[in-house]
Amino acid sequence: MSKSPNEPRLAELGPGDYDALLRLWEAAGLPCKPRGRDSREQYLRQLSLGMLAFLGLFDDRRLVGVILVTHDGRKGWLNRLAVEPSQRRRGLGRRLIAAAEEWLRQRGIRIFACQIEGYNDVSRVVFRNCGYVLFEDIEYYTKRPGPDW
Repeated sequence: MSKSPNEPRLAELGPGDYDALLRLWEAAGLPCKPRGRDSREQYLRQLSLGMLAFLGLFDDRRLVGVILVTHDGRKGWLNRLAVEPSQRRRGLGRRLIAAAEEWLRQRGIRIFACQIEGYNDVSRVVFRNCGYVLFEDIEYYTKRPGPDW
């Protein structure tokens, strides 16, 4: 994917990007649980596993978009897509989705999936426009150690 000089730069987030990630999630209206699943410790642990990446778009040094991409060896998951509200409608969400799909393809993954919370109309539109199909007959169940997870 070519990039013009004023387009944000794509890069994998690292340990030093944690605070910027939380700021972006908050600005984008995504729920964040910094005392549990989204704590600095969990973020660093997740980065060390090698089976996921936080892909970010940086406008100069400022994080303006992010997506979490992971896989289970069979299916790839795209989660936590967020674009700074002032940067929306520039194709950044599509660019992040395409980068996540490429990251998965490089690892031999060909099935891509995402989970979008019911209130998140913006993400539903973006993923639908990128060719994702809603499976209405799937129920999502979760078991968590507490409300911060």
